[in-house]
Amino acid sequence: MLGLPENITTCLFDMDGVITQTAKVHDAAWKEMFDGFLQDWSKAHGEPFKPFDPVADYDDYVDGKPRLEGTASFLESRGIKLPGGEESDPPGKQTVYGLSNQKNALVQQVIERDGVQPYEGSVRYVHAARQAGLRTAIVSSSANTAAVLKAAGVEDLFEVRVDHQVAEEHHLKGKPAPDTFLQAAKMLGADAANAVVYEDALAGVAAGRAGKFGFVIGVDRVGQADQLHAHGADVVVQDLAELLP
Repeated sequence: MLGLPENITTCLFDMDGVITQTAKVHDAAWKEMFDGFLQDWSKAHGEPFKPFDPVADYDDYVDGKPRLEGTASFLESRGIKLPGGEESDPPGKQTVYGLSNQKNALVQQVIERDGVQPYEGSVRYVHAARQAGLRTAIVSSSANTAAVLKAAGVEDLFEVRVDHQVAEEHHLKGKPAPDTFLQAAKMLGADAANAVVYEDALAGVAAGRAGKFGFVIGVDRVGQADQLHAHGADVVVQDLAELLP
């Protein structure tokens, strides 16, 4: 049923890139923020400017991770050490918080200006899952999860939401750790073995495998099927509609 093993009772969906077409918004925001910072950094330190790669750097260092961890991970890959700063740091300040806040501000600007489009195939799939009696949750590292779901008109499709705020409240580690998915399963009263994870990010697929979930489905929006399989996906599709009967 719906491309799932018979023992599955619970569906845990990532948001950006799986349910909503916001992964490209995040990618563009990361690039704009990091390229501006890197240009200033290269001038100040007499180093050549190497821009943020919206494919390789995005996949390897930021996709699917909490914003602060993504910022720190990419900076570390370039050998750049910045102070952590404070949560109240203004966008653009040369701290991990400052850069992260700038990225978030850019994302919010685009969402407010352009709105959010869901993936039609994913919406049909979630409706089918609910009609089949499966439980549903959204699991995202985004602090804007509630706003994005509402803007896309899909907030009522999910019984449980585990987002940045919930992760902070429960002190959950971000993906590739499985903590947020495990929390969502717990909130729905399901064992990991009876839950399926749907992810487009390599870190998210790795989290699904690390949590020993019953099934992990990779959603390949950018041509990385082999990598999704390598990180632990049992099945990889380009759209969840492929799994509908």
